[in-house]
Amino acid sequence: MLNYIWFGMIIISVIVGAITGNIDAVTQAAIDMAKTAVEIAISLIGIMALWLGIMKIADKSGLISLIARGLKPITIRLFPDVPPDHPAIGSIILNMAANILGLGNAATPLGLKAMEELQEINPDKDTASNAMVTFLALNTSSVQLILPATVIALMGTASNQIFLTTIFATTISTIVAVIMAKFLEKRKRFAYVKEVNNG
Repeated sequence: MLNYIWFGMIIISVIVGAITGNIDAVTQAAIDMAKTAVEIAISLIGIMALWLGIMKIADKSGLISLIARGLKPITIRLFPDVPPDHPAIGSIILNMAANILGLGNAATPLGLKAMEELQEINPDKDTASNAMVTFLALNTSSVQLILPATVIALMGTASNQIFLTTIFATTISTIVAVIMAKFLEKRKRFAYVKEVNNG
């Protein structure tokens, strides 16, 4: 589906550019964005290598298992379809911790790893499982107790004024996201889609 969306956007931009006489600007923008995409991808390689390495160390040292046991009552309720000792639980917990601490760069590779591990136990490879949807809802609406360093740097002392409102807003968004994910997964429409796909 995404391929069709991107292809449609490209076609529309070329047509509009040609009609308005800005085809050169469209071409230049495409080249600039291709360069930006490569730069982002290369910079992300280092970040992913660092944090996935730290995660592997934490796994080998038993730290992930220790944290997972501590958060077991929460993860069992949020992810009943995932075995408590599955590696995905460790990745989910570390992703949530990184988001809470405002470490967006660390949360990205951990989130990708969690999704990869959740996909391994997903019985229907073409449809997101309930656990994957719940994790996505948690990841995108995560509570932040510490503002990202970039925000603090940009806002300076003014960042202190939005500290409490940030915590409040992200807490509410997380609660709503989890409630909606759990509510929708019980709806007949979504259960029917899952049934058809599994059949």
